[in-house]
Amino acid sequence: MNLNQVTLPTTAALFDATVGFYRAMGFTLIVHSPPRYARFECPDGEATFSLHAVEEGGGALAGAAGNGVLVYFECDDLDARVARLVGDGFEFQLLPTDQRWLWREARLVDPSGNALCLFHAGDNRRNPPWRVDADAGA
Repeated sequence: MNLNQVTLPTTAALFDATVGFYRAMGFTLIVHSPPRYARFECPDGEATFSLHAVEEGGGALAGAAGNGVLVYFECDDLDARVARLVGDGFEFQLLPTDQRWLWREARLVDPSGNALCLFHAGDNRRNPPWRVDADAGA
């Protein structure tokens, strides 16, 4: 099993701005069905993610934005990428910062209110020093 698709909520009113946000970040738009749905490919790897417009106050994804979900995009060139995005006008709530869990993270929010983290963890993403042995617990 592999996680390779995440869908983020937006509204019809914010759809175009949110699509533009992700295109400006460098994601490739592969499905565009305004004002309800768009899907993007990540520039590295094979993962995709999508935007789906929900009715304000209703729908399966309604209320998802701002609910504590944080989508992570790993970048080998985190500092340079964030510097470029800041130069392009993106606003970050957290500039690249070393975290105690051995990841370097920068955080921002898309126009629809979805929280994003650009990060670099290298081998520590899957193999931190405190990784649990697969046989250790069930």
